[in-house]
Amino acid sequence: MTRAEVLAWLREEDPARLKKLWGRADRLRRRCVGDAVHRRGLIEISNHCVRACCYCGLRVANSKLPRYRMSDDEIMAAVKQAVGFGYGTVVLQAGEDPGLRKDRITGLVRRIKSETPLAVTLSLGEREPEEFCAWREAGADRYLLRFETSDPELFAKIHPSLPDKRSDRMALLKVLGCLGYEVGSGVMVGIPGQTFGSLAHDLLAFQTMELDMIGVGPFLPHPGTPLGSGWMPRALRAGAQVPATAEMTCKAIALARLLCPVANIPSTTALATIEPEQGREMGLRRGANVVMPNLTPVRYRAAYEIYPNKACISENADACHGCLDRRIRALGRWPGTGPGGRKRVASKS
Repeated sequence: MTRAEVLAWLREEDPARLKKLWGRADRLRRRCVGDAVHRRGLIEISNHCVRACCYCGLRVANSKLPRYRMSDDEIMAAVKQAVGFGYGTVVLQAGEDPGLRKDRITGLVRRIKSETPLAVTLSLGEREPEEFCAWREAGADRYLLRFETSDPELFAKIHPSLPDKRSDRMALLKVLGCLGYEVGSGVMVGIPGQTFGSLAHDLLAFQTMELDMIGVGPFLPHPGTPLGSGWMPRALRAGAQVPATAEMTCKAIALARLLCPVANIPSTTALATIEPEQGREMGLRRGANVVMPNLTPVRYRAAYEIYPNKACISENADACHGCLDRRIRALGRWPGTGPGGRKRVASKS
């Protein structure tokens, strides 16, 4: 698929034409990764963060947010729930928290791998290569690090660097691949200042990078952040700004599937947040094959407020598990078993 074709689909508004895009992506999804929907049990282990990203409620300047770090025993209790529910993967996610030291994460990964059959995905932000190496050697299978936008100017404006280092997520993603991780990344759709050309470049970058996992969700700023308060990183001419809508997000999901046929692509919580009734189903019908049920204890969930009104914020793990399984089966699909890694086979779109 050429850049011109990607751009044309991103700008497409004809429902009949878009129905063809949805169908094409769904058929390719079925052919390349099947009808199973893989469940990645999400555990938000810490909401501490040293970064000052201009849209995220976990940013270091948010003094109103009650901070927490889960204990190892709390984390392992959630891990055991994942086993009981039949999930194949747990995702340990946090803000960029130096308090989650290398040795502690190493020990947790080893414990999960020795006590359960689960694959382990880490999503702990930008860390040092030696940390990535230690965690991979301990048995971590995957790492998620979203680059959010491939536009370096826009990235720099909304992701201020730490005083002692410059962010280079593209370089870190290469490091992760060289270490043998399944590598996941992704973008936000509708970042203020994001053009259609920029989003098209993001989608084509997925293909060039040969990502194993691709996360695409709508831009949802926290109200206590610069972008949530109306600040704009740059002015765009009329019609150039990508809207942060469910339809635009689904276009990006469908195009990601067409460009990367065998990648694992989630129907995200952010999509479910802006479309509470059918958001997850929309993603799953338009190319996605993964969901991420939340295993974080309810007492911590509200404090992991990257954006407000997050879907399933008050549901316990049992309720979230049951709800998602019913939704999957209502689509004529079924919950996947096992780790559900990327199928490394040649595929044609």
